[in-house]
Amino acid sequence: MVPSVEEVSSSLVREYLSRKGLKRTIACMDEEHPRTEASINNRSELRQILSIEDLYRKNKLQNSPLKTLLEVVVKHLIEQVKNEKIVSSEGVSLRRAQTSSMDNAPAGEEDGTPASFPSKQTRSRLDITATFPSQATNASLMPANDRKSSNDQTGFRGPDLGVQKDHPVMDSPQDNKSLIQKEPEKNTSETTQRSRTNRIRRGILAGPVPQESNRKRNSRKVCQPLLRREEENRPSQDGRLVTGSHPGSLQGSRSEISSADCVREGREALSVSQRTPSENSFERVGLNMVTTTKAKTRPSVADLDASAMVLDDIEDYDDDLRELCDAPLRRTLPEHSLAGRPMDQRTATELKTLLLGSSLNCFNIEWRNQGFTFSDTHDLRYGIVQRKGGPCGVLASVQAFVLKKLLFESTESCNVGLQRLRPSNSIRRKCLVLALAEILWRAGEETQATVAINSGRNQFIPARPYRSEGVLEKITCLTVENLKDLELILEQHVDQFETGMLGCMLLTVSAVLSRSIQKVQEDMDVPTTTLIGAHGYCTQELVNLLLCGRAVSNVFDNDMELDSGNGNMTLLKGIKGHCDVGLLSLFEHYNICKVGAYLKTPRYPIWVVCSESHFSVLFGLQRELLTNEGTEFDLYYFDGLANQQEEIRLTVSVGRLTQSSQDVDTDLIPPMELCIRTRWKDAFVSWNDTEPIL
Repeated sequence: MVPSVEEVSSSLVREYLSRKGLKRTIACMDEEHPRTEASINNRSELRQILSIEDLYRKNKLQNSPLKTLLEVVVKHLIEQVKNEKIVSSEGVSLRRAQTSSMDNAPAGEEDGTPASFPSKQTRSRLDITATFPSQATNASLMPANDRKSSNDQTGFRGPDLGVQKDHPVMDSPQDNKSLIQKEPEKNTSETTQRSRTNRIRRGILAGPVPQESNRKRNSRKVCQPLLRREEENRPSQDGRLVTGSHPGSLQGSRSEISSADCVREGREALSVSQRTPSENSFERVGLNMVTTTKAKTRPSVADLDASAMVLDDIEDYDDDLRELCDAPLRRTLPEHSLAGRPMDQRTATELKTLLLGSSLNCFNIEWRNQGFTFSDTHDLRYGIVQRKGGPCGVLASVQAFVLKKLLFESTESCNVGLQRLRPSNSIRRKCLVLALAEILWRAGEETQATVAINSGRNQFIPARPYRSEGVLEKITCLTVENLKDLELILEQHVDQFETGMLGCMLLTVSAVLSRSIQKVQEDMDVPTTTLIGAHGYCTQELVNLLLCGRAVSNVFDNDMELDSGNGNMTLLKGIKGHCDVGLLSLFEHYNICKVGAYLKTPRYPIWVVCSESHFSVLFGLQRELLTNEGTEFDLYYFDGLANQQEEIRLTVSVGRLTQSSQDVDTDLIPPMELCIRTRWKDAFVSWNDTEPIL
């Protein structure tokens, strides 16, 4: 079984990634483009299929051999292109000399030797170019000597080998060159004119056949007619115009041969010139047949006169061809391009001060290595996995909005209930994009948003008192004023957030810049408060910024004034209105804070839970439990840091907490139950045979 091109190509890529040690990239490729039974997992077998054993052995002999097969192949192709360019430059002078001799030769007789007996010059042209596009002809109108070679009905007539002893077949390109040089100039012109005259009589006048060097050529020439009017008005013996069998040949002669076609034909001619001398000319004719079959669908060039041609270099048409290739690309781009604004040291210094307290501090490893990667566990495919402690507040906030999109807003899935919690890769990625867009759009007050993207290179040269660590220095900021544009940008760069190592940091920086550094500081009760606290934990200000769009320091409703004595009033800022996603806190159970109704009763049954300095998510499947709270309902719990392997379903029974349950030692009560009771008083929580999280 012959392996497919796709399987060989993917195997080449996998071999490259494996030899380079790019394990994460291989894992992503295996997920998006899984291996099949036809996949090639053996390097030796891959070399045999590609027929690069010789290249592989030569590479091994080098002082610094390449490690991968893909690099070996690419190096070979680059060197081959360089060699062809060198050879083509050497053949330009010979090409021009031959063309000049054709134009200056005297006209020959109208009647002469039949075309089936070409002269030495004609045969050399046939052997070198091997390209004679022509139209089909009727064998009955041809001389008897020509009928035999026209039986294939392709319109091609190859050199008649061995017909005359006076015209031996040339065995090598060197012989061709010597014969061309020895043949008198007059003889060449006469033979060319006779051959053309006989083709006119048969109605199969071929297109222009530019003389080519016997060496490999990389640059083809495009032929343009100079005397179209004279050619169009030339009558034949019966008074009609001489044309090929194609009805649109006259119109086709007015159109230029496309650069792409000439390049392809040049490659075909190149492959012919590289063949061994032992191969006969009929194989070349067979190649020409295939070329002519393809050419018939293009405008005909049958009426072009070889003597009325000039040769223009194809480079003159490169710009036009490039414009044609770029046209579809331009139509796929948005009407207005978004210019990225590179990060500068001033903004980076302000960001570090706001996030970490000083521009000399650095982000810890937990933040630099955390993205929004989904779980592969079947029942938890909706869940975002946390590697280590630290950015749990950011992860839980994004998780809550992903669940909102997945359970209550997704229209791409026909599943209902629990089936929505097992999304495909494409659906959960789409939900992640929409969740990030909603968070940033709300932070920008629904008028604009800024997306921070890792450009991969430093945007400024750090100087004191800023401490560089290769994170903020590489950021490029994209600002949009439309939600659809925001979603488009995030979709284009979603890999940096989902599978990238800086996903959490990029979102945090994007949210701050969308809100603006100044407004974030104004939101806080104390402007010098940091968004990332001790040990890399998220502060309540950062969580509120992601959930509500404002980095306020409190979770109660609205603002509150506090008398600080001496007639001074301190303004404490809280939540301004109902949020789509709510929050429950264990600190409320200990009477340290008061969570207001805006967060306790959100628009969707999804809550970020703050418990034991850690943030996780609690959610329900029906919005009805917010307005019609029955005596019993189910909630689902997900903690990305707990290495959760199964679905945790909690059954909440409102008002059924017995006296015996209240007498239990509070140290043995799971903190999650205490958080639930801040929302549903005296609720009894059943863990349904799963181990309670203490």
